Amino acid sequence: MPVDVFCADEQADRPVAIERFAELARGALAAEGVVADAEVSLLFVDEATIAELNDRFLGREGPTDVLAFPIDDEPQVRGRSPDAGGPGPGDSGEPDDEEVPVLLGDIVVCPAVAERNAAEHGVSLEDELALLVVHGVLHLLGMDHEQDEEAERMERREQELLDLLYRRPG
Repeated sequence: MPVDVFCADEQADRPVAIERFAELARGALAAEGVVADAEVSLLFVDEATIAELNDRFLGREGPTDVLAFPIDDEPQVRGRSPDAGGPGPGDSGEPDDEEVPVLLGDIVVCPAVAERNAAEHGVSLEDELALLVVHGVLHLLGMDHEQDEEAERMERREQELLDLLYRRPG
């Protein structure tokens, strides 16, 4: 099973071509080496929703453009329930053919905030949304921008991925 990106547009402020951005997220994940069974959720939400998430999970007031919530859990242990202690009756001891997908996390994007950012940066809303999707993918994979050096590395990789996957030479 390939990488699955589940995408939903849960806002009505700005129309979003969700399949285009799901494909961009899949491409960025593949370019970063995620090729096995993995799942990511990509949600487009309104300002009230992202402001509530921003406050609840980061303690920051007001809406933001993108949030990424990596899932830090260890892979699920295989075995019998309830104690996952080993093979049960009738178990051959061989691994299952069907692997449990790795849940990488959720990316939440607010198109209304992205639209304001796009105007400030002099780019289209589509270009800003593409940047935010790639930015969110990199956060799920452990990149950050707390230190200047990390920020420069992350911005450089964002641009490389956008050039590769989004900005096709015309």
